Amino acid sequence: MRKDAELIIRNALETASPRKAVGDTLEQLDLAGGRLIVVAIGKAAWSMAKAACDKLEEKGLYRENVSGIVITKYDHAEGEIPGLVICEAGHPVPDENSFHAAEKALQMVSGLSERDTVLFLVSGGGSALFEKPLVSGEELKDITGQLLACGAAITETNTIRKRLSAVKGGKFALACRPARVISIILSDIIGDPLDMIASGPAYPDSSTAKDAEIIIKKYGLKLSDRARELMREETPKELKNVVTYVTGSVSQLCASAEKTCEGLGYEPVFLTARLACEAKEAGRFLGAIAKDHQKDGRSLAYIAGGETVVHLTGKGKGGRNQELALSAAAEIDGLSDTLIFSLGSDGTDGPTDAAGGIVDGKTADLLRKKGIAIDDVLKENDAYHALKEADGLIMTGPTGTNVNDLTVLLIRRQYSDTPE
Repeated sequence: MRKDAELIIRNALETASPRKAVGDTLEQLDLAGGRLIVVAIGKAAWSMAKAACDKLEEKGLYRENVSGIVITKYDHAEGEIPGLVICEAGHPVPDENSFHAAEKALQMVSGLSERDTVLFLVSGGGSALFEKPLVSGEELKDITGQLLACGAAITETNTIRKRLSAVKGGKFALACRPARVISIILSDIIGDPLDMIASGPAYPDSSTAKDAEIIIKKYGLKLSDRARELMREETPKELKNVVTYVTGSVSQLCASAEKTCEGLGYEPVFLTARLACEAKEAGRFLGAIAKDHQKDGRSLAYIAGGETVVHLTGKGKGGRNQELALSAAAEIDGLSDTLIFSLGSDGTDGPTDAAGGIVDGKTADLLRKKGIAIDDVLKENDAYHALKEADGLIMTGPTGTNVNDLTVLLIRRQYSDTPE
């Protein structure tokens, strides 16, 4: 069953790769004319920029008039791209390199004409990586940390971030005027809300000052007087110099998983591409499904995509997918031929080097024999070390894409050879 899981994961990540999607989008566009500035931000920025530059070179538009910048997470750049500045910065909390990189990008797009084009390549993680704060860097980091710790939804977090930034919430597109902005987006947010992905630097903002006020009260956020003043200012609601294309989303991950599962002899059951509850609860839910189908004679695969949240109660190491998997392990304790995995498509689950977790009916007993109690581990948010003890960490390294998370429950009742 682990081989089945590995194949499902491999095929899903290949399907969600931005390389082909970005190239296909650029094939449709007329990019001739003035200067072309490539600005790529997010955890998949390097892959998107490389795909774009390969296509531009194929179209004969690369060497003469192309320059730009790639801003991605540490250790996510895979080498130099001629003509582009490569910057790595902090995620999920922005750091000084995030600020310096955003300033470089703003310098590159200043003074452009109507004949010029900014090719803006956006992927998840851009909110932290691409930032020019309107408050001190320390306060921005503190507010971001507060939002992460209280389990705020990504849309709530970005509603606050936009108002503290000189580039988010459509403000980067304003800085590019009068040049046109072609925005190509790899979506990492459920439902693809274009103004929320990377906090919408080049998309009209649908959130309001009233929304920000509600979030502040909901989570009891501590803000300076300057930050509270910014919360009352409205963001751009119309941008006439931008056209936007979405090239990938979590739906692709789920569709690929369904296809692979069917090929492996499982009957796929698509649950949702909008999984957004607490990670531990999602794990318990999938475990409950597994229990209900133990006497079913069919091989089944339950598939979900989305992005769960973790409420921090301890000081351990882990991520939402690892916590989901470990929670599920307690529920499927002792069940035969049952496996659950959950992973982040970008290859990094929370602040760890693991993409997620994988467990089966033997995991809980294995941990028990090592003196590890799953409930205690979850209270301490230390799923990483527990899963490591049970050979339950999924390690992919940076994948070059970022389209939310994939979670699959496998129940095998009829065995067949795994396809090549």
